[in-house]
Amino acid sequence: MSKVANRQVICDVLLEKAKEDQDIVVLCSDSRGSASLAKFAEAFPKQFVEVGIAEQNLVSISAGLAKCGKKPYAASPASFLSTRSYEQCKVDVAYSNTNVKLIGISGGVSYGALGMSHHSAQDLAAMCAVPNMRVYLPSDRLQTECLMKALLEDEKPAYIRVGRNAVEDVYEEGKVPFELDKAVVVKEGTDIAIIACGEMVKPAAEAAKLLEEKGICASVVDMYCVKPLDKEAIVKAAGNARAVITVEEHSPFGGLGSMVSQVVARECPKKVVNLALPDAPVITGTSKEVFDYYGLDADGIVKTALEALD
Repeated sequence: MSKVANRQVICDVLLEKAKEDQDIVVLCSDSRGSASLAKFAEAFPKQFVEVGIAEQNLVSISAGLAKCGKKPYAASPASFLSTRSYEQCKVDVAYSNTNVKLIGISGGVSYGALGMSHHSAQDLAAMCAVPNMRVYLPSDRLQTECLMKALLEDEKPAYIRVGRNAVEDVYEEGKVPFELDKAVVVKEGTDIAIIACGEMVKPAAEAAKLLEEKGICASVVDMYCVKPLDKEAIVKAAGNARAVITVEEHSPFGGLGSMVSQVVARECPKKVVNLALPDAPVITGTSKEVFDYYGLDADGIVKTALEALD
């Protein structure tokens, strides 16, 4: 099974498309290495802008380029892009409805030992709260490729959060079900619905297999489109289940769990359990160590599912 970092796929797609579209411009805040965009800078130096460690300028310059007809892709660590330049994202990009794609790299706890200053556990809540801003968390390299190609075809703002590490495939090459802003049903089920996003989709799918061995039929929904949220998919999954679990690499407040809970409570009341990072600085460790510690792995999801059905 292939393991490729989603950030690398973003570069690959932009490299390919930039050959035929000179309006594509990539901007970085001293992060071309972290974003795996060094190859783009080398191949298309006239379509690359390095602003240095100045995230606010990164976003505003991107908005200005968009108003001039360019198609800017601004890459910066998610922890800084979603907080330090939040006002610019809100006003220059979303409020002005400019064609800027904001790429939050090393999202969630990707930076591991660097701690809370470099973790982005609030970015979904922040970005989803901004009108006109779409928010995406692709789950693997294949879905990331589909998403990037789709976003290249429109002229609306978006925030794409990807992790730092290579991730296992969720889908099969050549068999990626994808429609922009529509969640993907990875597995159908009737006992419990597991709705996940980003890197949490893979352990959710693995948990469903473990639950099946225990006689529990779980559905798995890949909610890569956190905003706009696919409410129809949520209602369908929840309606067929006795309980719902959401799984996200994010604070327990304002993210996928909160949004799913609102939909379920309004449309088809069921028990909803939110698996997320704690409302506290997380432990020091690799992404896997952090996920395992807080139950954001297959075994942790199985445990939560059994408790939810008890």
